[in-house]
Amino acid sequence: MARLHLFEFEDQKWFPEFLRNYGTDFLQFLSNKTKMYKPIVPIIVKGLRKSKTNQIIDLGSGGGGGLIWLNAELKKELPDLKIMLTDFYPNLSAFEFTKKKANNFEFMEKPVDARDVPPELMGLRTQFLSLHHFKPDEAKQILQNAIDSQNSIAIFEAQERSLPSILAMLFSPLTVLLTTPFITPFKLGRIIFTYLIPVVPLFVLWDGIVSSLRTYSVEEMKELVVKLNGAEAYEWEVDRVKSGPGVILYLLGTKNSN
Repeated sequence: MARLHLFEFEDQKWFPEFLRNYGTDFLQFLSNKTKMYKPIVPIIVKGLRKSKTNQIIDLGSGGGGGLIWLNAELKKELPDLKIMLTDFYPNLSAFEFTKKKANNFEFMEKPVDARDVPPELMGLRTQFLSLHHFKPDEAKQILQNAIDSQNSIAIFEAQERSLPSILAMLFSPLTVLLTTPFITPFKLGRIIFTYLIPVVPLFVLWDGIVSSLRTYSVEEMKELVVKLNGAEAYEWEVDRVKSGPGVILYLLGTKNSN
């Protein structure tokens, strides 16, 4: 199945910020409750230890993703862990909520472009469910920027470009309807635009299907790495792991120690 870079509502500048935030809040809730990132805990720990850092710089954080649960797991191995949340469209209310859950979270209030990260943000860069938002040349810019700044990078996608993944997305509106009352902090607008005016379930459905169609395969991520300047100075691991009934595709790039 060829990669199709169709549009997602979440990416559009004209798309209302509060609706985008309802979508990222839903993804955060779902990833935390399902513990979908459990299989990648060893990968992140490896990336942090090989990079000799206790700092995660999360790019495209959305609503914080599954980082609340993931943070608790990582701290069992790395008690002094620190996580910086960033996004091109910062969901500040979600960032503040995440920070209240654990005192090792910080966040950037201003937009951060994953293709040109401020040089003062040093650590293991992570991306959860966001690489597919970028076209190939842009994805290479993200990886090249990590190399040029001598930062390690770990990228994770919890869907793939396959028929089963796309079919799974068809159930997302039902999941939105079932989980919305339990998403915190409570917002009346979330209830209105989920049940009375069902914009949220519909745009989550569309963006979910398009996300699958946009997702880079393991081989395509390997091809991105080959085209980078200075890639030989890094050790690259690109693979997939099972996560419940689904799969997580990942890329880990760490600077060679020699």
